[in-house]
Order: sequence, then C-alpha cells, then structure tokens
Amino acid sequence: MLSMDFSSQIKALFKPPVRTHPPTAELSVKRGTCSKAKDFHWLETNIPCQKSCPASTDIPAYLTAIAEGNPDEAYRINLRDNVFPAVLGRVCSRPCEAACRHGYDSLGDPVAICFSKRSAADFQTATPVLLDPWFPSSGKRVAIVGSGVAGLAAARNLALLGHGVTVYEKHNVPGGMLNQGIPEFRLPRDIIDHEIEQITALGVEILCNTAIGKDLPFDELLNSADAVIMAAGTLKPNLLDLPGHELLGIRHGLDFLLEVNETGTAELGEHVIVIGGGFTAMDCARTARRLGAQTSEFNLKVLYRRTKENMRVTPGELEELDAESIPLECHATPLAYLEQGGRLTGMRFRRTGTHEEFDVPADTVLLATGQFPECSWQEEPTEKVFTAGDYATGATSLIDAIGHAKAVVEEVDAFLMGEKRLEKTVRIETVQATGRTRKMDDIQRKTMPALPIVDRDLPSEVERGYDKATAQEEAQRCYRCNYKFEIDQDKCIKCDWCLRAKPRPECILMLKEIHRDDEGRTVSWETADSMRDMNMIWINPDECIRCGACLAACPVDAINLQRVSLSSDPVIRES
Repeated sequence: MLSMDFSSQIKALFKPPVRTHPPTAELSVKRGTCSKAKDFHWLETNIPCQKSCPASTDIPAYLTAIAEGNPDEAYRINLRDNVFPAVLGRVCSRPCEAACRHGYDSLGDPVAICFSKRSAADFQTATPVLLDPWFPSSGKRVAIVGSGVAGLAAARNLALLGHGVTVYEKHNVPGGMLNQGIPEFRLPRDIIDHEIEQITALGVEILCNTAIGKDLPFDELLNSADAVIMAAGTLKPNLLDLPGHELLGIRHGLDFLLEVNETGTAELGEHVIVIGGGFTAMDCARTARRLGAQTSEFNLKVLYRRTKENMRVTPGELEELDAESIPLECHATPLAYLEQGGRLTGMRFRRTGTHEEFDVPADTVLLATGQFPECSWQEEPTEKVFTAGDYATGATSLIDAIGHAKAVVEEVDAFLMGEKRLEKTVRIETVQATGRTRKMDDIQRKTMPALPIVDRDLPSEVERGYDKATAQEEAQRCYRCNYKFEIDQDKCIKCDWCLRAKPRPECILMLKEIHRDDEGRTVSWETADSMRDMNMIWINPDECIRCGACLAACPVDAINLQRVSLSSDPVIRES
C-alpha cells in the first residue's frame, strides 16, 4: 500500500498545472491593462477599422453607443480621438470603411462609419463638450502656425496637456481648408464654428489676419514661445507647365474654391474643364456646376489621366458627380493649352498609353493638380520647431492630418517636459455578452438621404443625415470587433459543439498547431483534417462575427468573452 505522502506526489504529477493565464492565450493578461507586443498586435489585426484610422478612433465603442441610443457618449469618444466629430462625419475620407470586416466576402457592405459619426454629432445634447485636462498648467507656451485641422488638433491636445497655446492664422477666419477649400454644400459653416469653439473654450487663443513673415517676423514668433509647430498646410499650387500656361482663364482649383467660399461667386466662362482626380477636383466641379447651372450654354467636364480606381475621392462622390450631370473622362493626359488671338480656347490631351490626341474646348481651366507647402518665409529650423499635418507630409486628407498632429504633440510635450507623459496601453475587461443578435447581421447598409437635384445650390447641404431610428439601426450592423471570444485550452474537452454552432466556415478551426513569434504574436497555424489529428480548437478572430453562438453552445464553459480597447492615458509618477 502506498504511503499517503507518496500517493499525493503521484497525484501531483498528473494534476494539470494551475495557470493564472496560459501562454497560449491571445493576450498577456486576463484583465486590466497591458502593453506587450502581442497585446497591441491583437488590437491591430482584430479591429481593422481602428487600425486604418490615422487618429486611432475607437470606432466599435462609438458605434455601440449609437446602437444603444447614447449619442452623447458616442460624440465624446469621437471628440477625444479625432477632435472634429461633426466635421469628419461629413467630409472624412473614410479609410475605416474600406477596412471594415462587414465588407468581407459574403458579409455585405461596410458599416456606414462616417455617417454614424455624423449621427453622434447630430443627436448629442450637451453643448459645448469639453474634455477634462490631462495635466495642470505647465507654464510652457506653444505657438502654432496655421488653424487648419492639424493646427487645431495640435492646439486642443496641447491644451489638455496643460500648455498655453496661441494659433496664428493669416486668413480672417480659422479652419484652414475647412473654410477655404471645402464647399458649404458639403460642410455647413456653423458646424466648423461650433467645433472650433470647443477648442478655444479650453483656453486656446487664435489670432486671425496674422501672416507669419509679414505681419509677424518668424524670429519674433520663435522667441515668444517654448516650441513652435508649423501646420500651415499646402497652399503653394502645383501648376502645369504646359505650352500656353500664361493664358487668362487658367487658375488653380484651391484659389477658385477660396474665392467662392469667401464671396459666394467666381467668374467662369461657358466651357469649363477641371483637371484632376482628387478631393479638390470633385469640389471644383460641383461648385462650378452650381455657379453655371442657370446658364443654358454652360458646359462642364472633369478630365483625369488615370482610371476611376486611382481617383482619390470620398466614397459616393463619383455617384454625386453623375447625379449632378458632370461628365468625367479618364485616361486623359494634358499636353497643351490652346489659344486663338491670345485667348484660351481649350486644351489638348492624349489618351493615356496611346498616341491618340484630342482637343476639348474651354475658356476656363481649373487645375486640381495638387499643391505644396509654402515655406520660403521660414528661417533655418531649430530644435524647438516642429511640423505637423500636410505641411510635414504633403497633401493628404483631414483625418491623416489630425492623426499626424496628435503624434507630433506627444513629441512636443516630451521636448517641453523632458519625459513622455502619455502612455498607450491595451485595456481588457471581462463581459457577459456583446449585445449583438444574429438578426443584426442581415440589416442592409442605410442610404444617406440627399437634397433633390433641383434644390441644390451653393449653401444648401446635400447630405441630410439619418434620423435617430436609422442611425441606431445602421450602428447595430457593426460586428463589434473589440470583443474577443477565446477558448481556454485547459478547459476545452475537444468536443465539437462549437464547431457545429459556428456561422462562418473559418471562424472556428480544428488545429494541429499555432505558430507564434518570439513576442507571442500569432503568425500562422496548421489546420487538422479530423478530430483524430487535432490538438486544439481555436476561434479565428479575423473571421469571428461576434455572434456568441459558440459561447452558448460550449457545454463546459471553456469560452471566455472580453472587451479589448486601446487606451492613451497620462503617466502618473510618484513624487
């Protein structure tokens, strides 16, 4: 007969080890905060909309808030992450929607993330909405040149960090391209004003009609602040150096838009062509259509040298171009301006990739062919001068400029304070359910109501916005990819109940092995052909639609559910 001590030792040898968190787990801790490479990797690979957003907006969280009837919370989440919810809800380039998992094969159309952002702004009730400061006053002052979205986003975050901020703007109103380049029919001016006021309410000072290098020397600006951020955008036009470029009637698209936005009109001929395939080209064409709509002889056309697929436009803009009867011709490379008696009469083009040439009549040409930073007035850079947004990167999009400005602010703060004071972590919470039902999978993407063609003029906003019920229904389509279903391999008894319940062919897999790198990140796996050669059952988060069917089917409670989010918090150090 075995002794009691020896028997206990034998049992201990065969007893499964007790682990607080198995090494096979997707994240490094069960709950709380963490910051290992595998934790950030999970976020980046499993929340594709947030990963694709340059401002790292917590999209699943704000869509959930809208779906649950809480637009105030949704607006505040957006305000925290991207500074201009109502603005971006109208004119964002929407990289998140191209990445949305709902747009995967057989899953339908991406969630209307941008329109939902607008809904959060349309129906939120608090005004103004001011975020709490992260730190008390630092006594440091930062000067920012340019009050576009990059300059203002930087100003807002610097104010939250406790720094004094003065923004210098050469035009008579702040907003940069929001006011100067985007037509009012796409972005009402009261929307811009309101979200800028939420920034100035934090103590940010904006000085308009102040051109650096003219009204205020750069040296004087430099001496007045502890740091300077150049966020003056890209306003130097890229003009086509073609034969006849000196003819009257040729102008850059941004100059045209600025004139119309400031005066309500601009002089156009009867035959107008727009050259380009980006945001500015679309705005120029649709603005020109409104100015020439009352003239029966008015002709308008957009020409672009590449394909429609290469055009950098907001989703839906080509459809609006067609709805407003504006023809688009692609594969048209400009060769020369045509003239007769010193007067512009048209342009000559070549079919891209061929030798075929053709002429298009024109007495006005609007060049939407890009622009560059204007920095001739700036002195040699010093260590306390930083650049943000398009001024640093070249012309991009509003959300790109905001994301870049946020990153630059952290550099500026570290320069001013001698340490990094904001820390990114992954936050993990155990939850009971996602709040989704399978019926939500079948909801079709909601169309944005639009102003009838006959009623479209310069000031009237074309997109009318969702009503509350539609906004909630659209937001319910989100798969809520910030939720993580995971099988605890120590509890799993290798039955097939979850496999029988799975709604997608690849959302739960029988595996022989998972391959991870040295940091614990999942990089690949080897599937098993049958239960006999299977070593584990694994939930594939990229195919998971967060329906909860596996959770309900598991007979041994081996599947856990957590909500995972990216957090950027002040670093509190003990004194």
